[in-house]
Amino acid sequence: MSSFKTTRAIPVPPEKIFTALSNPEKLSRWWGPAGFSNTFNQFQFRPGGKWSFVMHGPDGRNYPNESEFIEIIPNEKVVIRHILEPKFILTIIITGSAQGSIIHWIQEFENAEVAKNIAHIVEPSNEQNLDRLTSEVCGS
Repeated sequence: MSSFKTTRAIPVPPEKIFTALSNPEKLSRWWGPAGFSNTFNQFQFRPGGKWSFVMHGPDGRNYPNESEFIEIIPNEKVVIRHILEPKFILTIIITGSAQGSIIHWIQEFENAEVAKNIAHIVEPSNEQNLDRLTSEVCGS
């Protein structure tokens, strides 16, 4: 298994981060790299629940996504299994801090070779995703 990790301090309480993850209207606004938009087909935010959506790229291409929520601890943790290729598990840990929240974003790919080949996309995309989350919850 191969993983990508990033951490971000965001100056809002954990509850606000969790709402941005659990509310499909909010999530659809910020999920994905810069320039992407989303159409959610199914969003069952509970352990074992399905999440089916299409990411629309700035180049006009569509990227179907199928995931399953594995673990949800309100205001603390969300674990998502991406079922389609490339297969990965995304763990989002939210920790309260004196300044707001610390987000730990851990993306673990099943296939190390696949991870190596797409690292140049995954690493900046994860940072852009957190940029967009920060904008969503900070109102900018």
